[in-house]
Amino acid sequence: MTNPSGTQLLIHLAGAIALLLWGSHMISTALQRGFGTPLRNWMGRHLTNRWMALLAGVGITGLLQSSTAVSLMATSFTAAGTLSLAPALAVMLGANVGSTLVVQLMSFNTGIAVPLLVLSGFVVFKIRDHSGFESAGCALIGLGLMLMSLSLLGATLGHIETTPVFHAVMQGLEGDTLIALLVAIVLTLICHSSVAVILLIASLAATGVMTPVTAMVLVLGANIGGALPPVLNAGSAAARRLPVGNLLIRGAGCVLALAMMPLLSTLADRLALTTPQLVVGFHTAFSAVLAVVFIGLTAPMARMLERILPEAAHAVDGGMPMYLDEAGLDIAYIGLSNSVRESLRAADMLNMMLDRLRALFHAPEKRSAAEIRQLDHQLDGLSAAIRAYLADLGQDGLSDSDADRAQEILMFVINTEHAGDILSSSLAQLATRRAQRGELFSEFELHNIGLLHAEILTSLRLAVTAFLGEDLDAAHQLVARKEVIRQIEATASREHFKKLREDKNAWAESGDIFQRVLRDYRRVHHHIAAVAYPVIDRLSDDGLLTQA
Repeated sequence: MTNPSGTQLLIHLAGAIALLLWGSHMISTALQRGFGTPLRNWMGRHLTNRWMALLAGVGITGLLQSSTAVSLMATSFTAAGTLSLAPALAVMLGANVGSTLVVQLMSFNTGIAVPLLVLSGFVVFKIRDHSGFESAGCALIGLGLMLMSLSLLGATLGHIETTPVFHAVMQGLEGDTLIALLVAIVLTLICHSSVAVILLIASLAATGVMTPVTAMVLVLGANIGGALPPVLNAGSAAARRLPVGNLLIRGAGCVLALAMMPLLSTLADRLALTTPQLVVGFHTAFSAVLAVVFIGLTAPMARMLERILPEAAHAVDGGMPMYLDEAGLDIAYIGLSNSVRESLRAADMLNMMLDRLRALFHAPEKRSAAEIRQLDHQLDGLSAAIRAYLADLGQDGLSDSDADRAQEILMFVINTEHAGDILSSSLAQLATRRAQRGELFSEFELHNIGLLHAEILTSLRLAVTAFLGEDLDAAHQLVARKEVIRQIEATASREHFKKLREDKNAWAESGDIFQRVLRDYRRVHHHIAAVAYPVIDRLSDDGLLTQA
């Protein structure tokens, strides 16, 4: 049998690398889709101690097989203010160690495990129509594909090592530390997976054409390259602090390791390790040493990063989204968290519109009416951005719980936008129509408008509580308040008609305006109360709602 041509070898090599990256992607996305939300909730509650944060980073990265995913997860907490920067840095130290455990696992000869993992993954995937089983099955299949790709890499590189071009490339890396470092950084940045690149370096080292020094320099480059994607994907200054801190830690370790390279080379010779063993061992030692050295420096580093990257003042245009980072689109729970934060901004805009409207009823001014129209325009723009973001979220599919949460966010945004439309297009115009005729609302009318206004503000706070905390009690209270609003409207309407009958000089149009105000306030409350129903339905489906 003739040896394969150079073109065939390159195709085999590219295919094996693509299979390795796809297997890693399958594991990460499947576990994030199926178990990302519980992991995220657990991290938000328990990561206050730096040692607990370090261990959590190790464990979650070992499970997700992606330190980048853990970095995005922790970044979303720090940007939201639910996790301080110091323990988040400890999480990343643990995540870097956790990624080395994945490399250690993949470095063993596990040929028999490939068919077993693929078969067991298929069985788990098909055994039950449930997102958790499907995610676990996909993760097992992805692990099998990664192991299969490593065997394909080894076979392909065994042929490539005899070619003159391969020897020329490897000789070009020998003795040129900067070039070797840059090659590994760029390759890791393109692949978005330091685990895959480290495994590739170990496979190359197994051909025997790479010196220990070159292998260690390539490992350092892969560590730098693995820290770059979260920095490039970060949006705000607060979101950039954690990935920048992780990059600075890895960069400092890289500089120190390069300065100690002669000593490390001598130590490697004494240990008598094979070059592939040296790649895996050095990668583990590098991350472990950084974790030990910097775990006690997370607090001062956090203060330094907060000074270097202060939170910038936000633009005046409230309709522009502030938290809808594209990085969150690939990881469901981060995208959902971003959408929730923007939805709360939409609720704040509605609250400001209500404040302007109350002032408009008491003292009609063109400026207040213009502010309501401007806020409504901003609310419409923000709502459209959130809806588009949710539509793009989870291209690989959402778990059942994440899909339900996305629907809740969508309904919250739509109802908030509709309530704002009523305030701007109807109530604000009704408030100014009296002023155009030189009339003001009577004390009786303002009193009843004030009652409805206060009740709607209370309901809006309950709606935010039910939506944000997924609070079943708040949702039930919100629905029950519909009867309170109905009674206030009915009483005010009845008393108003009585006054109109008694006052023969009252204008019919004036009475009609007040009746329409009552009706529109009830319409606004209808949209606010509608926020409760998705929460009640989902918690009922989860078995948390008892039969009445």
